[in-house]
Amino acid sequence: MAFDMSENILEIKDLVIEYHTDDGIINAVNGVDLIVKQGETFGLVGETGAGKTTIAKAIMRILPSPASKVKSGNILFQGEDIMAKTETEMRKIRGRKVSMIFQDPMTALNPIEKIGVQIAETIKIHNKVHSLEAASKAADMLEMVGIPMDRFNEYPHQFSGGMKQRVIIAMALACNPMLLLADEPTTALDVTIQAQVLEMMQDLKARLGTSVVMITHDLGVVADCCDTVAVVYAGEIVEYGSAEHIFEQAAHPYTIGLFNSLPKLEGKERLIPIKGMMPDPSNLPKGCKFCERCPDAASGCSEMSPAVTEVSPGHLVKCIKTEVKN
Repeated sequence: MAFDMSENILEIKDLVIEYHTDDGIINAVNGVDLIVKQGETFGLVGETGAGKTTIAKAIMRILPSPASKVKSGNILFQGEDIMAKTETEMRKIRGRKVSMIFQDPMTALNPIEKIGVQIAETIKIHNKVHSLEAASKAADMLEMVGIPMDRFNEYPHQFSGGMKQRVIIAMALACNPMLLLADEPTTALDVTIQAQVLEMMQDLKARLGTSVVMITHDLGVVADCCDTVAVVYAGEIVEYGSAEHIFEQAAHPYTIGLFNSLPKLEGKERLIPIKGMMPDPSNLPKGCKFCERCPDAASGCSEMSPAVTEVSPGHLVKCIKTEVKN
């Protein structure tokens, strides 16, 4: 299916999400804005706890209730506000138009249900087809992700981690969704299987015309797959642009720190880690969220939250340093 790349399939505007716990309020997402174009792969990059998965769950409308609270913001899918839809309307969207590959394949599958039956159930619910037709399509999906259809009646414990991840991908793509949210789809896999899964996802994306939001902390995955990248820190997007902007013209100290933490094949320079830890999300700093770890922090960073600056067309950075330059 061919898409018009000029159209936006997903727009998020000023999204703010909190978790209310016995220990206080967790500020998980703090004013996120992003746009995903039809047919592209969009990367959400950042450390564990940055808020990436919370953004994905908000798109799917599967945030835990009543602990979570969307304080503000709009999530527009094909121009329609997902936040305004009823649960009945969302059930027609989940799996059929928007699917999610969850982070841990070990827990995403029902251990007492055959894998083919689990895929067929998704097809039967959304496409309103007979059980035999759903089973046939499920078998085709298994073949598409490289699993022989004669394993249709096997259980999850009979598959390796990499094969379970393929089953999850088959289930997510079973109804040809327009948008796929991939939450750390290769984290639990070894390097060889990771490369195979990424190649398979790219191939399926090209064949089905699916837009992808790739959630990861692995910059290698981003380099291989993503067209546009948003770097997330403490629930905020601190740098946003094309893959070329992020990899060749990184401007935010956090993004630069991520690259300095990566080993290089050539040269013998020591790695430069980012010092310290992410701030407590229940007690975020008043100013820049990264200032306590930033090697370039100035006196005003701890007091004033920086504005977003467009350092070049389409390349946005949230840092006082870039404000001064512009």
